[in-house]
Amino acid sequence: MTFLPKWPTFLKGKEVVIANAIIAILTIGGQQLFSFFTFSCPCHVGQNLIYGLAFLGVPALILLVVGYALNNQTWRLVTGKRSPLQAEGTQNQLLQCKLTCFVLCSITGRALVAPVTWLAVTLINGSYYVCAMSEYVSVYYYGANPNITASDRKKILAAFPCSQLVPPELSRARDEVILLLRYQSQVAGWLLIAVVVITVFLSYCLASCFSPLSFLHFRYWTSYVHNEQELFDEATDQHSKLYAIQHIRKFFGFVPGSENVGEIRIPSLREWQAISGLAFLKLVDEEHYDYSLLHDWALKGSVDRKYLKLDEDPVTTT
Repeated sequence: MTFLPKWPTFLKGKEVVIANAIIAILTIGGQQLFSFFTFSCPCHVGQNLIYGLAFLGVPALILLVVGYALNNQTWRLVTGKRSPLQAEGTQNQLLQCKLTCFVLCSITGRALVAPVTWLAVTLINGSYYVCAMSEYVSVYYYGANPNITASDRKKILAAFPCSQLVPPELSRARDEVILLLRYQSQVAGWLLIAVVVITVFLSYCLASCFSPLSFLHFRYWTSYVHNEQELFDEATDQHSKLYAIQHIRKFFGFVPGSENVGEIRIPSLREWQAISGLAFLKLVDEEHYDYSLLHDWALKGSVDRKYLKLDEDPVTTT
């Protein structure tokens, strides 16, 4: 029982590793389902290569783009601006460049988890590679006429991924070609995994060697940044809610959750039109923005006092 409370401590600070593992597992499961339900080699000259490479590379490219898009650091890097508190100077520019490169490498490393997993799993599976490269195999198959043309030979090899299209006398040759291609594909897949693992390990080693922080100081800094972000998100949610409450109260005369509401405000048609429609972030002055149409309406000044008391009978008051 004393071992169980140590798990939260052990897992703290390893959220990135856990998230990458979950992404890899989901990618593997998605790849298996994708292959089972959608992949069907055309077994035709000139089409096998395009089809196989498309299924191998396009999903990996999509996963890479999604990995970039889902990372908050990407948008911080894209929308970030130099702080006016930073003094101009060559040294600061160099530090800013180093920081940008570091963040970009970090984002890329996170974004590559899913596509590299996809490529490795598909190569180890071998089906896509067999389909793409079958017509380019340099092997003499058994039972074939040695006098056939290169075009006919390519047609026969292109049909090898589809067993129902291969003549019975070439079944042995087909098995040999399929085994050869699967061997090449699986070796490439394991080499890819080995290269990625070694690269990641060496990157962490180099980053640790050149880091000005000690191991314990780095753990403290990581914990601080994580806690600061959580508290900032909570404060952002509460601050924006309190700020929005002021505008909602001005428009309706009360806010959700209020008790013993004595009266409500009746907005006019023009006011409903003012807060309806499409809204963009609007620059008010050099320091402030309007976040929404309701925000813009609430900041424009006084409004009319059309209120309805809830303790009165609406029929008698009219």
